Amino acid sequence: MAVKYDEEDKPEVQMTSMMDCIFLLLIFFLVSSQLKKIEKEVPVELPQAQATREIKMTPDLIKVTVSAKGDIFVRGNKVGPGGLRSALQAAAKENRDRKVIVDGDIYAPFRAVVQVLDACRQEQLSVSGIHTADGQAATYKP
Repeated sequence: MAVKYDEEDKPEVQMTSMMDCIFLLLIFFLVSSQLKKIEKEVPVELPQAQATREIKMTPDLIKVTVSAKGDIFVRGNKVGPGGLRSALQAAAKENRDRKVIVDGDIYAPFRAVVQVLDACRQEQLSVSGIHTADGQAATYKP
């Protein structure tokens, strides 16, 4: 059955819902690209290791990075020894079963790495691993 329209009642395509979807997709891609960038802020040169195992990065995994100068970063944010302790305390309050992965630069002072491991032990968080270059080229520039 054909529908007849008057000249005044022409059908229109509503673009509002399509524009809403486009804006939601745009926001999603902007946020997801920013989350990936946060993880890669601290360039470190990782030491090589032959015996390695794969650890999947999960949202509850805490990444602690020690730079070549001995600066300590938690999830890309620079903290000192006191800030490390408070960040790990906050993480332990959220979830006691959280694990920590340590990214230590090949030239990082051993003292700084020991501070990280000691703070994890004091907060009763287990260290899941120390990030290495698995026998490949030692440079890790994310």
